[in-house]
Amino acid sequence: MSVDRSIPIIDTDTHVTEPPDLWTSRVSKKWGDQVLHVKSQSAASEKSFIAKLAPDQGDAWFIGETQIAAIGQSAAAGWPEPFPGCPPTFEQCIPASHDASARLAYMDEVGIFASVLFPNVGGLGAQNFLKLGDPKLMLECVAAYNDHICEWAATDPNRLLPMTCTPYWDNENAPAEIERCAKIGSKGLVFSGAPRTLGMPSLSSRHWDPIWEAAQACDLPICFHVGSGEIITSAVDPQELADLGPETFYSTLSTKTFLDNGNQLLDLLMSGVLPRYENLKFVSVESGIGWIPFVLESCDYHFKVGRVQDARPEFKLLPSEYFQRQVYGCYWFEEIAPNKLIDSVGADNILFETDFPHPTCLYGKDEIDDRIQKGLGKQSSEVQRKILAENAAKLFKVELPN
Repeated sequence: MSVDRSIPIIDTDTHVTEPPDLWTSRVSKKWGDQVLHVKSQSAASEKSFIAKLAPDQGDAWFIGETQIAAIGQSAAAGWPEPFPGCPPTFEQCIPASHDASARLAYMDEVGIFASVLFPNVGGLGAQNFLKLGDPKLMLECVAAYNDHICEWAATDPNRLLPMTCTPYWDNENAPAEIERCAKIGSKGLVFSGAPRTLGMPSLSSRHWDPIWEAAQACDLPICFHVGSGEIITSAVDPQELADLGPETFYSTLSTKTFLDNGNQLLDLLMSGVLPRYENLKFVSVESGIGWIPFVLESCDYHFKVGRVQDARPEFKLLPSEYFQRQVYGCYWFEEIAPNKLIDSVGADNILFETDFPHPTCLYGKDEIDDRIQKGLGKQSSEVQRKILAENAAKLFKVELPN
């Protein structure tokens, strides 16, 4: 059986390479080089953990004198050199990584109807904004990014779906920013699935209730993108980078961060958030789906053995049942899970992605078609449509073509 490629695919995880002047052109000049800005890597006095994975050449993003990331790390698709090679300047990045019209043309070329848009420089969970230090500067920079991505997506708001960076470290202003962005086109919220690694309360804390309430009121799903916590703390010792080399280290880091999302899902399922906010949806992004059945089975088993409902009467359902009601997982390269585990995850809870234009992305029509066929070729047309289009259309409010 072949996958029906007439299905209008919604790619639920892509990234937009930020222009070098995004913050310097939008944020008050009084902040000087405290804002995120671009200059030559040679100017760095120190490098962040992620920046150390990049080639030591070309332009990079900075906060003060600290290099955060090479400018081309977010746009490696189509680059002729293997990882960790990447475009050294913004101008050399593939146009579809940063130009909305070029992105739409690329989507047409590869058979993608709509794309969900995540950040890079601010952190996959918006955690890099915390490094700015000053709360007013942090909020101003988050708002500048959110304005940019919503303006970018306005080129075709039914096909380009912007995710809002939530200033979740600021309970006083976060609900207002969520509401503001909902009015200008936001389709979902970027949040950290591991706030404890960032020095904040765990997901189970009632501290987060104002944000959950605002998200539910605006009907915006909350996305835990892989790598949304403090990666050094949660994944590996930085010494491994020197021991393994960047290629082997990156492969190791990728899989470890997927497993981190397993811990984040467990935290969410047992937090009490899902029983309290039954209309609020969550998405585990770029973390795969093969590990989900084990997490659900283990969680249900120990939930029963531990007689959790005796102690927590707000839990009216099993953890797996809350997952089925309110949580989604995304996959792109996997073949085993979509072939053998769909029933154990739930066909209504799976989304497809490509991760374009990151180093691990599916790039080009042939590669995308091949992975879709290998993963979903044995599934019914009903299941194919759910995973490739209908689940995401309902979640992100996309009007699919007839």
